[in-house]
Amino acid sequence: MLEIPGYPSPAPGQVPLEAIRAELGDCHRCPLWETRTHIVFGDGNPHARVMIIGEAPGKNEDLQGVPFVGAAGKKLDALLEIANLRRDEVYIANVLKCRPPSNRDPRPEEIAECSPFLREQIRSIWPEVLVCLGNFATRFVLHTEKGITALRGRFYETGHFRVLPVFHPAAAIYDRTKQAFLEEDFALLGQWLATHEPPQGA
Repeated sequence: MLEIPGYPSPAPGQVPLEAIRAELGDCHRCPLWETRTHIVFGDGNPHARVMIIGEAPGKNEDLQGVPFVGAAGKKLDALLEIANLRRDEVYIANVLKCRPPSNRDPRPEEIAECSPFLREQIRSIWPEVLVCLGNFATRFVLHTEKGITALRGRFYETGHFRVLPVFHPAAAIYDRTKQAFLEEDFALLGQWLATHEPPQGA
């Protein structure tokens, strides 16, 4: 857990996202700062029922400082519609806050430095559902070595959260056979939300 000034041993939902972003600062914790344009912290509703977790920013995200604004972002927006969700109703963040050069896979040491900020974002928002896009997000949240192909198609429980692993939307751009699976999984998300009442006070 991060030590955030003014918030010793915070309870879930206590630390605002702004305080976590301030603690991240102009991050130089790993070498990715040398090649980034912008830190991509996250975007969306700080009180969302659903939090979407991706892998790392791409080129468009790095340029704009906002997650999922390129081709994969457009696909994600369409998938959210299948779940009867709007983008402004969810919160979107990545395991890494800076773009790896040439969109290569995140390295273990980069995940180790960056993931505490994602943990604090999850604790701040305290959503009901975590939708994990692809292998890196799924392995981080579920602490598993299994691949997304074996895990997708159903919900898992970890502590407070329901977790729905799905293919990364970018995968369906290159492999159209994955589109149907993505649509099935976001329909499953919509069904779950429709049949589970939000917690009292939410």
